Amino acid sequence: MLLLISPNGVEEALECAKAAEYLDIVDVKKPDEGSLGANFPWVIREIRDAVPADKPVSATVGDVPYKPGTVAQAALGAVVSGATYIKVGLYGCTTPDQGIEVMRAVVRAVKDHRPDALVVASGYADAHRIGCVNPLAVPDIAARSGADAAMLDTAVKDGTRLFDHVPPDVCAEFVRLTHASGRLAALAGSVTRADLGPLTRIGTDIVGVRGAVCEGGDRNTGRIQPHLVAAFRAEMDRHTPEHTVGVVSAH
Repeated sequence: MLLLISPNGVEEALECAKAAEYLDIVDVKKPDEGSLGANFPWVIREIRDAVPADKPVSATVGDVPYKPGTVAQAALGAVVSGATYIKVGLYGCTTPDQGIEVMRAVVRAVKDHRPDALVVASGYADAHRIGCVNPLAVPDIAARSGADAAMLDTAVKDGTRLFDHVPPDVCAEFVRLTHASGRLAALAGSVTRADLGPLTRIGTDIVGVRGAVCEGGDRNTGRIQPHLVAAFRAEMDRHTPEHTVGVVSAH
């Protein structure tokens, strides 16, 4: 299981760089623009320069509307800026067909520029609260669009967590469906150290965190702390002692 950490800017990325040995992917987002809020191209570039060259940088392109052209341009901007994992939050897609249309446009835009980049179709565990596609439709959207991974996060950051909306048995089905088409399965959404047991058991490939490695456990007002990143990795390793950490393609 790979550890993805989401700093909110260059200063926090430098804290991630101090803890680089404990994490696998540095994720660039802008939390005040939503759970998958997109940061600026220059911030992606600065973070790419700030973290070790062997650590892939991931970038969100936003909680996107059903506007394939707009989203494709945003995704191209992210990969041009140095990201090798491109995450798209299917916020405004209310049907699987809309999700597939958006993701096909993203895949083409990204892969035309950098074939080895990884495209991530992200749904929301609390989709019922915002009216977007069902979480269990996301693996098929990823497969049919040619994306490399399917992800779940939470849209509303109000203290509720991934497992509050999608219990471990449903997450396990999400992972199974994703793996059935040869895709990577990523899970996030106020994940804590206590969740690592079930996340490991169901075969999650990538776990995304922010609050769990921030001072006071607060994703908004707390800063990422290297010692908390180290502690989170130690707990991951406790659950997966037999796994050797390695990043899938795209450096």
